Amino acid sequence: MAKQAIGILETKGLVGLVLGTDAMLKSANVEVTAPMKGVGSALVSVTITGDVAAVKAAIESGAETASNYGEVVSAHVIARPHDDLEAIVSEPKAPATKRAASK
Repeated sequence: MAKQAIGILETKGLVGLVLGTDAMLKSANVEVTAPMKGVGSALVSVTITGDVAAVKAAIESGAETASNYGEVVSAHVIARPHDDLEAIVSEPKAPATKRAASK
């Protein structure tokens, strides 16, 4: 399934991001694409995907909740992202391992 939108929420401090992410997942039909990432200088971010309206609603809800517990640095929605962008923002897939043949 092609992703219709990507949303990024960045906060200063982990607690605000965790609570903001919880609010995003509860408010709309979106998925977290990768684990929360530390950017540096106490900045942390999370990326979500879903349809455009759901991602917009989730980012608004998440940013509002996160701002009650910390500082929201950025909240952004990218509608109809280029396919190559997924390689940058999503979690890398683990390579498949071969099972040893049983003797």
